[in-house]
Amino acid sequence: MTRRFFKLLGPGLLYAGAAIGVSHLVQSTRAGADFGFELMGILLLANILKYPFFEMAGRYVYATGDNLINAYHDKGKWVLGLFLALTVLTMFPIQAAVTMVTAGLAINITGISLSPFWMCGVLMSITLVVLIIGRFKLLDNMMKFVIILLTLSTLVAVIAAMMNHHGFDPESITLFDYNNKVHIYFLIAFIGWMPAPIDVAVWSSLWSQAKNNTMEDKPSLREVLLEFRIGYYGTMVVAAAFLTLGALVMHGSDEALSANGAVFSGQLISMYTRNIGLWAYPVIALAAFTTMFSTTITVMDAYPRVLVPTLSLLFPKLPVMKQKSSELFWMLVLSAGGLILIYQAGSSMRFMVDLATSLSFVTAPVLAYLNYRVINSSKVPVESRQGIVLRVWSWAGMLFLTGFTLFYLWWVFFGAR
Repeated sequence: MTRRFFKLLGPGLLYAGAAIGVSHLVQSTRAGADFGFELMGILLLANILKYPFFEMAGRYVYATGDNLINAYHDKGKWVLGLFLALTVLTMFPIQAAVTMVTAGLAINITGISLSPFWMCGVLMSITLVVLIIGRFKLLDNMMKFVIILLTLSTLVAVIAAMMNHHGFDPESITLFDYNNKVHIYFLIAFIGWMPAPIDVAVWSSLWSQAKNNTMEDKPSLREVLLEFRIGYYGTMVVAAAFLTLGALVMHGSDEALSANGAVFSGQLISMYTRNIGLWAYPVIALAAFTTMFSTTITVMDAYPRVLVPTLSLLFPKLPVMKQKSSELFWMLVLSAGGLILIYQAGSSMRFMVDLATSLSFVTAPVLAYLNYRVINSSKVPVESRQGIVLRVWSWAGMLFLTGFTLFYLWWVFFGAR
């Protein structure tokens, strides 16, 4: 039984590897550092209410053997066209954001005196080479151990911070203010990638489909969902740990998290070393960098994989290219677009992260609804569809995301100046 379960491990851990990145290392830490534990409830609520829309991916693949791209197409070309539009809207800011965070870590760890823009260019070039020669599989396998290492290190750092914590200085504590635009913008950005953009459900369906194709003995629905839940709720625990670390170590102190990627990276790593000890520096530095570099590669790999079949289904008369050539073309487009955004942002990692996460938040209700329609369609056998609890859960999530999105749009155009 145990051996079989380990064979099933894959899509859930890949999801965790894609999710544990900017939303955890940056946004959760910022939430704790700026507002203490005030946003812990929002963090847990966002994770819980988004769960059905990620779970649908594995459920759909199990029931049909197909992925969500084909599922959107089956619902109508306009559905797949809408998904394509949302993908194009978000893919450049997302690639730029994860690369900037990775570049900040690289600059801080290596001490190389490159500007963030040029370091991002170097990292994107390395990413392209890794994907072209097909070595992402090696990094992906290593990521399972890196994620576990980062998770255990974070939990140890949190326990140490709890033991060393002596309380907050009431005069230096910042409370969340719903009449403050800066706070509202951060709240939306925080929810946007907590635990990950809903686009990742499409990537997860491709991973699940590939996993199923390699297994002679197909898993049951119960096994598929259990494997995914381990990855999903594991990322929620890690996000809560990062928020706790930021709250205990930085909230109420004289130190504020920097918007500069390299400076922020140094602050992040120092939160571990001051609680665990300087001996932990190389371990934490390697784990944090590898986690973010893997996320950078995952994003660079995932969007072309999504775009190629999407465009071929929408525009079957387009000139046909080999899949590898098509994916390489879109990797180059994604890299160029990401670098243009990074150049415009300068050294402000915070601006790029907030832009990417806010766009993901605004598009989330639409993607959530698309996934809901797909999993409850006639193509899915009744026994594999959502039960009444998950349907109610899904509608609660859609109302939550839609309500917050409308509130955000109203605040942007009509709220306090």
